[in-house]
Amino acid sequence: MDMLPFDPSIAMTQSGVNGLKKAQDMASNAMSEDKARKAAQEFEAVFLTQILETMYAGVEPDSVMGGGNAEKLFRSMINEKTAQSMAKNGGIGLADAVYSEIIRLQEM
Repeated sequence: MDMLPFDPSIAMTQSGVNGLKKAQDMASNAMSEDKARKAAQEFEAVFLTQILETMYAGVEPDSVMGGGNAEKLFRSMINEKTAQSMAKNGGIGLADAVYSEIIRLQEM
């Protein structure tokens, strides 16, 4: 059986390729973690929007705003932005729990 001579440049190239692949995998995981964090935060914002909508459903329209469809639309937009701000600034902790679960499921 003939053995091929050992060429260190090939070994270095293979090592470089493996290192590059490992770096790409790490970057992909970091990107995946960022996406998971964003998805968890968006989920919490949607949940908080629903809570705010339910909370304000029982509030009578104010005479300052005049009531009607315009006030309903405005109230909906305010609720959405408030919920997004709450989620972005720590929220109620739901995003952290969802994020942990997403990461746990990805590792399976």
